[in-house]
Amino acid sequence: MRQCGDCQLCCKLVPVRELGKPAETRCQHQRHGKGCAIYDCRPMSCRKWSCQWLTEDDTRDLSRPDRSHYVIDMMPDFVTLSDNETGIAHEIPVIQVWIDSEYPDAHRDPALRDWLARKYDETGMMALVRSPSVTTALLPPAAGDGQWHELASNLAPTKEHSAADIARVMADRGLAMEVK
Repeated sequence: MRQCGDCQLCCKLVPVRELGKPAETRCQHQRHGKGCAIYDCRPMSCRKWSCQWLTEDDTRDLSRPDRSHYVIDMMPDFVTLSDNETGIAHEIPVIQVWIDSEYPDAHRDPALRDWLARKYDETGMMALVRSPSVTTALLPPAAGDGQWHELASNLAPTKEHSAADIARVMADRGLAMEVK
């Protein structure tokens, strides 16, 4: 079983609602080299949460988060696409990857991209990269052209966007989107 060791990157990147801690902000209770100052009474979301690197056997090719500069969330998220014409909403499951803004290209790690491609093949889940420069990475099978595509964060920082919004961003990059 893997151990966190000195890694505390989740304490910086992942938001904690109970503490009012936003993403990309060091937790006020984090102590370098010591861990959490309120470990015994930490919020439930901190108690229940672990990163994929720590809990999953299939991450053996990935570096520890503090070395790779990204944290893979163990909980899937969902992006809701709404069709403006029909009003029908589609929830798309996504794997969240929290990127350290000091290393904005960390999501381009070949080991991470291989892992995400395998996950897409197994589950059909997309990747939602949380960084200042990228909000979504379309995996090659999903994009349909065998290439990786990064959708810039010019969309509002919410989870709900219309299909037209996403299609517009993709069209700007020469891609087409079909919502079924």
